[in-house]
Amino acid sequence: MNKSFLPSAMSITPAAAERIRELLASRDSGEAGLRLGIEKGGCAGMSYKMELVDTPQPGDDVIEEDGARVFLDPSAVLFLLGTEMDYQVDKLAAQFVFRNPNEVSACGCGESVNLVPASR
Repeated sequence: MNKSFLPSAMSITPAAAERIRELLASRDSGEAGLRLGIEKGGCAGMSYKMELVDTPQPGDDVIEEDGARVFLDPSAVLFLLGTEMDYQVDKLAAQFVFRNPNEVSACGCGESVNLVPASR
């Protein structure tokens, strides 16, 4: 099956795409992107892990929207299905925000979440 006909695992808002482009602007690699994964930890059990990388890892899903490239760790895809990645700026913080339908709960500090894999 042609992968281009498959829906993306997650979406990126224009604000998030703009911020990702800003972060990547100083990198010289043509394949540079933001790698997104999930790691165990925090009071709710899991947290989002992001890092700027020059190339995707083998098996990463690649999402490109509005000139921004996000590489999804394959072990995180089932936890991220249907997620919208946004970037919000308010008086006290500027941060990426995830609207994830697989989120069961979150800690009070906002640093960790409890996620369940999406049902197939």
